[in-house]
Amino acid sequence: MANHKSALKRIRSNEKRRVLNRYQHKTTRNAIKALRIATDKSDATAKLSSVISMIDKLAKKNIIHDNKASNLKSKLTKHVAKL
Repeated sequence: MANHKSALKRIRSNEKRRVLNRYQHKTTRNAIKALRIATDKSDATAKLSSVISMIDKLAKKNIIHDNKASNLKSKLTKHVAKL
């Protein structure tokens, strides 16, 4: 166990950040799944902009890599265009 006050605070703040990052990542994954199973083009187009925004936020916070974000956005855009 850590002995310094700053190390104890770091443990607490890291845990808070980890929980928040997991929540945001899981929420985005669920939104992506919902977009992939959508069959209505207008509905999927509406969802696409919010999903892309969520992916960009994850990439900005380094929860996912920038290239992974680009690949996801590309694949999802192609999927919606094909509907």
